[in-house]
Amino acid sequence: MAYTTTATTKGGRDGRAVLENGGLGLAMALPKEMGGSGEGHNPEQLFALGWSSCFGQAILALSKKHGVDGQAARVTVSIGIDKDDVSFALSAEIKVSIPGADRAKVEALVEDAHRICPYSRATRNNVPVKLTVV
Repeated sequence: MAYTTTATTKGGRDGRAVLENGGLGLAMALPKEMGGSGEGHNPEQLFALGWSSCFGQAILALSKKHGVDGQAARVTVSIGIDKDDVSFALSAEIKVSIPGADRAKVEALVEDAHRICPYSRATRNNVPVKLTVV
């Protein structure tokens, strides 16, 4: 195993989440849209942060192959949560912008990055994902 991290939460969506090394601790709160106070963070926000960073790294790793400047890439991940027939389900949209780059090259790069990004791989065939080049 190259790397492992551990987080512990007490109190669920209205509790506190901390990393084992003490480097980050966050107050958690159910979003206002779901009936909560919204005065804290929620798992969907944290998932969006992690996925956007991870996807950005996949862009960097593959950008030379596609002939674009990966350093100029801006990756935005939106995570949605809604009721489904079982309970709740996530959805995602990944938007990538690389100013000045050829759109077809960026589209190919985004598809390629979606194949290798660990977050994309972990959610494949389970979370609907919309890829958008802006």
